[in-house]
Amino acid sequence: MIRLDNQPPQLAEKAGLGASASGYSTVAPETDNLAREVYGVLGIPIDALDRTSVLQKIVAAINSGQPFLLSTPNVNFLMASQHDSDFRKSLMQSDLCMADGMPIVWLSRLLAIPIKERVSGSDLFDAIQSRCSSRPVRVFLFGGRDGVAEKVCEILNSRPSGIRCVGWLNPGFGTVEEMSTKDIIAKINGSGAGLLAVFLSAKKAQAWLLHNHDQLRVPVRGQFGATINYQAGTVRRAPVVVQKLGFEWLWRIKEEPYLWRRYLRDGLSLFNLLIFGVFPIAIDLRRRYDGNEGLSFRSREHEGSVEISLIGHAIKLHAAETIACFRSVLAEKRNVVIDFSETKTIDSRFFGLLLMLRKELTNSGRNLSFVGPSKKITRLFYLNGFAFLLNS
Repeated sequence: MIRLDNQPPQLAEKAGLGASASGYSTVAPETDNLAREVYGVLGIPIDALDRTSVLQKIVAAINSGQPFLLSTPNVNFLMASQHDSDFRKSLMQSDLCMADGMPIVWLSRLLAIPIKERVSGSDLFDAIQSRCSSRPVRVFLFGGRDGVAEKVCEILNSRPSGIRCVGWLNPGFGTVEEMSTKDIIAKINGSGAGLLAVFLSAKKAQAWLLHNHDQLRVPVRGQFGATINYQAGTVRRAPVVVQKLGFEWLWRIKEEPYLWRRYLRDGLSLFNLLIFGVFPIAIDLRRRYDGNEGLSFRSREHEGSVEISLIGHAIKLHAAETIACFRSVLAEKRNVVIDFSETKTIDSRFFGLLLMLRKELTNSGRNLSFVGPSKKITRLFYLNGFAFLLNS
């Protein structure tokens, strides 16, 4: 039986759930995905963490030895996720999604999302190197142009730092399957690395990481993009002041002119999202909610599933009690149905909670579905980029 103890006794009784002073039942509160402070940003999850917190999580994941998929969404990631469901799936399955790119940070601020700072893959790689520890992070380099990974491995091991390179491999330009042979996976797993840094194109890297998720034994793995070129010195990174102003993309075009087509395409698509997504959401956020801004829950049990009605305002203000409710639902070991028929509004923090509930259910072979959304709630799903949840 699910306990909804933050509700008035009469509501719990109406749902057939006796009130209890013992509180919600929970599942692994510090290690489940609901413990993450995730926001739904235009269809993708973004963790609201600063660089220090991200580094701490990565080191903890390496020490635990558990699989930990790291993603670094930037504008290119955001645009790819709009049209490529497999690419979007790689972000949904990630254990950490950092805002890599100032446009993502700016979009988040327009939507009142407290993204603390940009944390790019390159910044993170530098932070790991600068980390003072008697136990350097053992890294395996996968991808990059011919000879670059080998050169970076030699550079990393030629000086004392928080990183020690234990292997490298350039898989060439084959398909994901051709890059996933037993020999390739065995070489990576046999290296003893704690971090697998992948340097393929964004789409191919995410697809490769997802394809080999269960075969890889390196705890932390992620796509680090142009980091390998910066480390090798073949491409100069933009000065810090240029990065902070948000013009690193212009510097990248100067250094690698062929990128202009990608930036133009992504920029036009981003402008479209601003006009038809971000601005309408921002305007809606400026409006005051009418009536009580509370949120309550009602549960109904069906054969093989639990249905939770969200009554009121599904917003950040009620994140804590929602997390407790969702953990109780997870403990039931059933499929979950969310009823939006009595929901008045929903915000980005709540979309993040739905994504994390979905991830927990998916990981245990269960399903999340939605019923009864009003026209307003359906519109908010579409504006925020999460219409795929209603259609799944």
